[in-house]
Amino acid sequence: MDNGQAAEGRQPEGESALASAAPLPDLGLRMSLEAVLLVADEPVPDETLADVTQQPVPVVTAALRALAASYTAERRGFDLREVAGGWRLYTRDECAAVVERFVGDGHEIRLTQAALETLAVVAYRQPVSRARVSAVRGVNCDGVMRTLLLRGLVEEAGTETESGATLFRTTGYFLERLGLARLSDLPDLTQFLPDRLDEELDGGHGAAR
Repeated sequence: MDNGQAAEGRQPEGESALASAAPLPDLGLRMSLEAVLLVADEPVPDETLADVTQQPVPVVTAALRALAASYTAERRGFDLREVAGGWRLYTRDECAAVVERFVGDGHEIRLTQAALETLAVVAYRQPVSRARVSAVRGVNCDGVMRTLLLRGLVEEAGTETESGATLFRTTGYFLERLGLARLSDLPDLTQFLPDRLDEELDGGHGAAR
C-alpha cells in the first residue's frame, strides 16, 4: 500500500484475511449474537444462542465462527473464543497491559454510581448471585460485576444449590478499602431504604465469610 491506496492487484491489509474467512451472518443475527455475548458472564453454548435467536444450531455455529474470524482479521480489541462448551467475548491478549492499567490500583478510577450500588447489594446480601443483584437493582449488572471482580472488590463464593448459579461475596480488600475489620461493622442502611429494597437486603448484613 502507498499513501493509503492499495497497490494494483493487491487487497488492502486485513481484507485478504476477511476474504478467506467464512461470510459474515446477516445483520440481524450478528447483532443478536453480539448483544447476548456482551452481557454473558460465562461461555454460552451454541444451543442456547440458537434458542434465543430462534435460528438452527448449525446456522448459529457457522455465524459464531465467522464473527470470531472477522474480529481477528479486523484486529479488534476483543476476540470471540469457543471455550468450556460455549462462546464468550474476551479482551485480546495484546491489550492486557492497558486493561490492567485501567482496572488496576496503579490508575485510580472512581467507581461509577452503578458499580457502587451493585457493590452495596453484594455487601449486604452476600453470598448472592448475579441474577439476585440484577433483580434488586432492576437492571442487568453483569458488566458491573465483572469490573468489581477485576478490581478485587468481590469474589466467587461457591454456587447456589437449587439453580447452580455462581455466588459472590465481598473480599478482604473491600473491607480494607472501607477501613472495616469485619462485615458486621457495615452501617445499618435500613432507615434509608425503600420498603422493597429493605426486604431484599434483609438477612444479608453481616453474613459469615
